[in-house]
Amino acid sequence: MSSPTVLAIILAGGSGSRMGALTETRAKPALRMAGSYRLIDVSLSNLVHSNLSDVWIVEEHQPHSFNQYLSGGRAWDLDRSHGGLVLLPPFSGDDEKAGFSHGNSDSLWRQNDRIKEHGPDLVLVLSADHLYTLDFTHVITTHVNSGADLTMVTTEVDENASRYSVVDVAGGRVTQFWYKPDVPRTNVVAAEIFCFTADGLIAALDGLREDVGELGDYGDDLLPWYVENKMVVEHRLGGYWKDLGTLTAYWQAHMDVIDGSGPELDDREWPIYSAQLPLLPARIEKSARIDRSYVAPGCRVSGTVRSSVAAPLCTIDEDAVVEQSILLDEVHVPAGVNLHRCIVDTGARLKPGTYGSPDSVTLIDADARVSEDE
Repeated sequence: MSSPTVLAIILAGGSGSRMGALTETRAKPALRMAGSYRLIDVSLSNLVHSNLSDVWIVEEHQPHSFNQYLSGGRAWDLDRSHGGLVLLPPFSGDDEKAGFSHGNSDSLWRQNDRIKEHGPDLVLVLSADHLYTLDFTHVITTHVNSGADLTMVTTEVDENASRYSVVDVAGGRVTQFWYKPDVPRTNVVAAEIFCFTADGLIAALDGLREDVGELGDYGDDLLPWYVENKMVVEHRLGGYWKDLGTLTAYWQAHMDVIDGSGPELDDREWPIYSAQLPLLPARIEKSARIDRSYVAPGCRVSGTVRSSVAAPLCTIDEDAVVEQSILLDEVHVPAGVNLHRCIVDTGARLKPGTYGSPDSVTLIDADARVSEDE
């Protein structure tokens, strides 16, 4: 039996409104991860290591912020004559699929004609703002062997599951689905990774569009419809998974990487590929004190850095303290600054003072304005 043909679609169009100033001028998938990487690198690297090379990225919000970075997929060996990386921005015209989408189900429906023309056996749908390691060939095997119409990757969470899609599973089959329930009945959630049989997905999107009119988020329409009407199975992800949809989750993911409870981003058998700039290694001055931190190339550190991440070209002066914080590119932390549990946006120039709180995550934008995560 020949292997099924698989089209991977990464949904990267969300506005990321819960991330505040970090996504006002950039797409969330363009945000840094662990200093040297970007969030989009995680999805693309997992796909490449899974030998999946037909990859579409659906864009909407601030696409210019990472189109140049993606550069045709070269860094991930996706710059191909046949297949490879395809960027799908919104478009104008008389076509009813033109314009901006109203949610991720609508995003998929707007690509329905292209999916049909492409003719894959399976469609693998991913979000671009999650941190995890997964060989998608195992998901595909689960889908094919079970004869499912849809395979959901699921995982258990320790936190309140009310901000996720919650599922109930019996014998490997997904029997119930609740989208962001006020009172979750289980702690098993959909990890926003879905493997659909392509013909069924095409028909389901067109049928739902005709029945309910405008589509929205697939937690509201497409996924409940599948659980009610089709065979839906789970593929359980046992390792680390985190949705980086809030400032606190973004901060916590970095702390997890630092303390070793997060994914192993430097695994030589499963490296994270990226289009990093060619910069000199970080310069660590004699006065510097660094403990359990990641300092990216191009940085210059003279001060104290503890349990923190500094993205490229940051400067941390002597008598400055950065603790449990994330610095994005080209941040200058002068003498007299003390940061604790902060996320500092690209290019910020801080004035001497103490920033942060022991009980919440503090965002400092590019103009050095301070806000607390809600």
